[in-house]
Amino acid sequence: MTDVRLPFFVYGTLLPGEPNHDRFLRGRTHEEQPAVLPGALLYEGPGYPYAIDGHGTVHGALVTAAPGAYTELLGLLDDLEQYLGPGHPRNLYERVTRRAVPGPLPDTPGGRSGEPVHAWVYLAATAVTRSLRTGGTPVPGGDWLSRRPPPARRTP
Repeated sequence: MTDVRLPFFVYGTLLPGEPNHDRFLRGRTHEEQPAVLPGALLYEGPGYPYAIDGHGTVHGALVTAAPGAYTELLGLLDDLEQYLGPGHPRNLYERVTRRAVPGPLPDTPGGRSGEPVHAWVYLAATAVTRSLRTGGTPVPGGDWLSRRPPPARRTP
Protein backbone atom coordinates (compact mmCIF):
# COMPACT_ATOMS: atom_id res chain seq x y z
CA MET A 1 0.00 0.00 0.00
CA THR A 2 3.04 2.28 -0.19
CA ASP A 3 1.88 3.75 -3.51
CA VAL A 4 -1.22 5.28 -1.87
CA ARG A 5 -0.63 9.01 -1.41
CA LEU A 6 -2.38 9.55 1.90
CA PRO A 7 -1.92 12.51 4.20
CA PHE A 8 0.13 11.93 7.35
CA PHE A 9 -1.18 12.20 10.89
CA VAL A 10 1.62 13.56 13.10
CA TYR A 11 1.41 13.89 16.87
CA GLY A 12 4.83 14.63 18.40
CA THR A 13 8.09 16.23 17.33
CA LEU A 14 6.71 16.90 13.83
CA LEU A 15 4.05 19.31 15.13
CA PRO A 16 4.51 23.06 14.55
CA GLY A 17 6.93 24.48 17.11
CA GLU A 18 8.50 21.09 17.83
CA PRO A 19 12.11 20.25 16.87
CA ASN A 20 11.46 18.12 13.78
CA HIS A 21 8.74 20.25 12.18
CA ASP A 22 11.02 22.67 10.33
CA ARG A 23 13.66 20.03 9.63
CA PHE A 24 11.32 17.57 7.91
CA LEU A 25 8.12 19.39 6.94
CA ARG A 26 9.01 22.99 6.05
CA GLY A 27 8.69 23.48 2.30
CA ARG A 28 7.39 19.94 1.78
CA THR A 29 3.75 20.39 2.81
CA HIS A 30 0.73 21.76 1.05
CA GLU A 31 -1.50 21.85 4.12
CA GLU A 32 -1.27 21.22 7.86
CA GLN A 33 -4.41 21.25 9.96
CA PRO A 34 -5.31 20.23 13.51
CA ALA A 35 -6.76 16.73 13.79
CA VAL A 36 -7.38 13.89 16.22
CA LEU A 37 -6.76 10.18 15.97
CA PRO A 38 -9.52 8.24 17.73
CA GLY A 39 -8.80 4.74 19.02
CA ALA A 40 -5.25 5.52 20.11
CA LEU A 41 -3.25 6.27 23.25
CA LEU A 42 -0.14 8.43 23.58
CA TYR A 43 2.88 7.55 25.72
CA GLU A 44 6.04 9.37 26.72
CA GLY A 45 9.21 8.27 24.96
CA PRO A 46 12.84 9.35 25.20
CA GLY A 47 12.24 12.90 23.96
CA TYR A 48 9.43 11.94 21.58
CA PRO A 49 6.08 10.19 21.99
CA TYR A 50 4.70 6.84 20.93
CA ALA A 51 1.09 6.28 19.86
CA ILE A 52 -0.46 2.84 20.15
CA ASP A 53 -3.92 1.43 19.45
CA GLY A 54 -6.19 1.88 22.47
CA HIS A 55 -9.33 3.43 23.92
CA GLY A 56 -8.44 7.09 23.73
CA THR A 57 -7.75 9.98 21.39
CA VAL A 58 -4.44 11.42 20.25
CA HIS A 59 -4.23 15.10 19.25
CA GLY A 60 -2.04 16.14 16.35
CA ALA A 61 -2.16 17.40 12.78
CA LEU A 62 -3.01 16.12 9.33
CA VAL A 63 -0.20 16.94 6.91
CA THR A 64 -0.67 16.88 3.14
CA ALA A 65 2.50 16.77 1.05
CA ALA A 66 3.22 19.58 -1.39
CA PRO A 67 2.91 18.74 -5.09
CA GLY A 68 5.99 16.78 -6.14
CA ALA A 69 7.22 16.30 -2.55
CA TYR A 70 5.30 13.17 -1.53
CA THR A 71 7.97 10.55 -2.28
CA GLU A 72 10.70 12.61 -0.60
CA LEU A 73 8.53 13.29 2.45
CA LEU A 74 7.54 9.63 2.79
CA GLY A 75 11.19 8.57 2.69
CA LEU A 76 12.26 11.21 5.21
CA LEU A 77 9.50 10.28 7.65
CA ASP A 78 10.14 6.54 7.28
CA ASP A 79 13.81 7.19 8.11
CA LEU A 80 12.98 9.47 11.05
CA GLU A 81 10.55 6.94 12.50
CA GLN A 82 12.94 4.02 11.91
CA TYR A 83 10.39 2.24 9.75
CA LEU A 84 12.09 -0.37 7.55
CA GLY A 85 8.99 -2.05 6.13
CA PRO A 86 5.81 -3.78 7.30
CA GLY A 87 6.52 -5.97 10.33
CA HIS A 88 10.32 -5.60 10.08
CA PRO A 89 11.85 -6.78 13.40
CA ARG A 90 14.01 -3.63 13.71
CA ASN A 91 11.13 -1.17 13.26
CA LEU A 92 10.74 1.39 16.02
CA TYR A 93 7.38 2.37 14.52
CA GLU A 94 4.99 0.75 12.05
CA ARG A 95 3.48 2.95 9.32
CA VAL A 96 -0.21 2.05 9.18
CA THR A 97 -3.42 3.59 7.88
CA ARG A 98 -5.97 4.90 10.35
CA ARG A 99 -8.93 7.26 10.20
CA ALA A 100 -8.05 10.72 11.50
CA VAL A 101 -10.59 13.47 12.04
CA PRO A 102 -9.63 17.00 10.97
CA GLY A 103 -10.86 19.90 13.02
CA PRO A 104 -12.10 21.92 14.50
CA LEU A 105 -12.35 23.64 11.17
CA PRO A 106 -12.28 27.44 11.47
CA ASP A 107 -14.61 28.04 8.50
CA THR A 108 -17.48 25.85 9.77
CA PRO A 109 -20.28 27.04 12.05
CA GLY A 110 -19.43 26.23 15.63
CA GLY A 111 -15.97 24.99 14.61
CA ARG A 112 -17.26 21.51 13.74
CA SER A 113 -14.80 18.79 12.85
CA GLY A 114 -14.48 17.49 9.32
CA GLU A 115 -15.19 14.05 7.96
CA PRO A 116 -12.72 11.31 8.93
CA VAL A 117 -9.99 10.66 6.36
CA HIS A 118 -7.55 7.80 5.93
CA ALA A 119 -4.01 8.85 6.80
CA TRP A 120 -0.62 7.30 7.40
CA VAL A 121 0.31 7.25 11.07
CA TYR A 122 3.41 5.88 12.75
CA LEU A 123 2.39 3.68 15.69
CA ALA A 124 4.87 2.06 18.05
CA ALA A 125 6.13 -1.29 16.79
CA THR A 126 5.01 -4.49 18.55
CA ALA A 127 7.87 -4.82 21.07
CA VAL A 128 7.67 -1.13 22.00
CA THR A 129 3.89 -1.35 22.37
CA ARG A 130 4.20 -4.34 24.70
CA SER A 131 6.67 -2.41 26.88
CA LEU A 132 4.45 0.71 26.96
CA ARG A 133 1.36 -1.26 27.95
CA THR A 134 3.18 -2.80 30.93
CA GLY A 135 5.21 0.15 32.21
CA GLY A 136 4.85 3.21 29.99
CA THR A 137 3.87 6.71 31.07
CA PRO A 138 0.70 7.93 29.33
CA VAL A 139 0.59 11.51 28.04
CA PRO A 140 -2.44 13.11 29.74
CA GLY A 141 -5.24 13.82 27.28
CA GLY A 142 -3.26 12.36 24.38
CA ASP A 143 -1.78 15.78 23.59
CA TRP A 144 2.03 15.94 23.26
CA LEU A 145 2.00 19.76 23.26
CA SER A 146 0.23 19.85 26.65
CA ARG A 147 3.55 18.86 28.28
CA ARG A 148 5.09 22.17 27.22
CA PRO A 149 5.10 24.91 29.81
CA PRO A 150 2.98 27.91 28.83
CA PRO A 151 4.93 30.79 27.25
CA ALA A 152 6.46 33.17 29.75
CA ARG A 153 4.40 36.28 30.24
CA ARG A 154 6.13 39.60 29.96
CA THR A 155 5.52 42.05 32.69
CA PRO A 156 5.72 45.76 31.96
